[in-house]
Amino acid sequence: MTMLELFVIAVGLSMDAFAVSVCKGLSLQKMKWKHAYLAGIYFGGFQAAMPLLGFLLGVQFRESITSIDHWVAFILLGIIGINMVKEAISGGEEEGDPSFDAKSMLLLAVATSIDALAVGVTFAFLKVRILPAVTFIGLTTFVLSMAGVKAGNVFGSRYKSKAELAGGLILIGMGIKILLEHTIFA
Repeated sequence: MTMLELFVIAVGLSMDAFAVSVCKGLSLQKMKWKHAYLAGIYFGGFQAAMPLLGFLLGVQFRESITSIDHWVAFILLGIIGINMVKEAISGGEEEGDPSFDAKSMLLLAVATSIDALAVGVTFAFLKVRILPAVTFIGLTTFVLSMAGVKAGNVFGSRYKSKAELAGGLILIGMGIKILLEHTIFA
């Protein structure tokens, strides 16, 4: 996997966290950098930990399904991407919660990183070097989450659904690319 491909996946995975960070920023009367930092730590940390966990699980099954690994990657990335696109199109606005307490941030971090678990399984099948990959994903999410809190506080909710839509389309595109590389262009 090239650095560009990893960057595209990292940005795609970060879009849920970015969208939630925008909502967090919306809910704040006055943003402090502490808020942006907390969002970055929680979301970036979980976006790094979940693909690592998925990778460790996926490695257990890699040898038994190597012949269909590209289909697994295509299906997992496609499902994640389609769900993100559906959420973006549905236009359901979430009520902003100004709380940055550990319980609410932990729940949000887990919820926004479930898709990263599936991507980690995909990484196991693609034999990706996992430590650099999860570090890069975590740092990308950290930066975008911090920016999301600031953007939400400054610009409002105009861009939330667009970010989610873009993330979903990116993941669908990566799934299609992987499938094509292993079937048509193999």
